[in-house]
Amino acid sequence: MLRAPKGILAVIDDDLHVLESLQSLLESARYSVRPYSSAESFLKDDADGQVDCVISDIGMPLMDGIELQRRLLARHPRLPVILITGRYDFDAPGVSGANNRGFFRKPVDAYELLKAIDTAVIATKSPQSP
Repeated sequence: MLRAPKGILAVIDDDLHVLESLQSLLESARYSVRPYSSAESFLKDDADGQVDCVISDIGMPLMDGIELQRRLLARHPRLPVILITGRYDFDAPGVSGANNRGFFRKPVDAYELLKAIDTAVIATKSPQSP
């Protein structure tokens, strides 16, 4: 018996191996995943109004995850964004905003990431969430 997905997630990372790994992890946790290799392709697809949460790498060419988060906050203030990075010199306190639901360093702890996503998706679907 097939169970309905818990939510629709956009995963954005320019590293194909990371993108595939995250997609596999999230699908095994019963999420429907829309993978993108760049912030531009995600925005061009106009998918931000169709997903429950965005998981994005910070360090990408052209548009980074911080700029993507800024644009998403302007368009969809309730859309949660979880940011990940492989850079250990990144200043995490600079990552903020009403839609920021987490910050993770690669390699990402799968349990902690899934917990953050579950919390973000539940909050998004709640009529009382800001």
